[in-house]
Amino acid sequence: FSSLPPIVPNGPIAIYGLGGGTAARLMLELWPSIQLEGWEIDEILIEKAREYLGLSELEKPTSKGGSLRVHVDDALSPSQDVSGRYAGIIVDLFADGKVLDQLQQVPIWLDLASRLMPNGRIMVNCAGIEEEKAATNGKPQLLLGDSVWEMNSTIKILSEAFPGQVSWKRTPDSQGLNFLALTGGLPDLSDWSKKVPIRLSETVKQWKLCETS
Repeated sequence: FSSLPPIVPNGPIAIYGLGGGTAARLMLELWPSIQLEGWEIDEILIEKAREYLGLSELEKPTSKGGSLRVHVDDALSPSQDVSGRYAGIIVDLFADGKVLDQLQQVPIWLDLASRLMPNGRIMVNCAGIEEEKAATNGKPQLLLGDSVWEMNSTIKILSEAFPGQVSWKRTPDSQGLNFLALTGGLPDLSDWSKKVPIRLSETVKQWKLCETS
């Protein structure tokens, strides 16, 4: 998620599914002037993250003016439809280890896209694919190929909502081999890789446009 800021306009970025604040912390470390708005429905989780995980520190402005504003609320609620508010939206919403059922419908993605300013993008954690879970020694059997994204239901829905405008990549084994999706068409990967810290420059080159087989 922390590679998103260079490919969106200047403006606030929303994190839907803030959790303990891991993504927000990394983004503020890399981009200390960024304005983040984190949404988390679990009030107890936020209280514990403030007490034990240093979330309250992230809510204080950085020396460069960046900050995290926390909302304890349902990010998908229609009351949160603020047209054109965000430069980017990060969606990391799970229940019982799966992407929320609400996100398996085209209309919700069109609603979320309406919250973006022009040229804004949505980046989504789309989890893995069921076909890899029956694995040897408890490890996923990695399926390869440029059309493997079609086995991920969330990316398929995103591709229906935004035809020809969705890209995908996978996280490494250490991060669960999850699929990530990005709306707004495939960025110029060479340009993008030059704008992120060196440790991210190779990973951004792994993005591919969702093309059907």
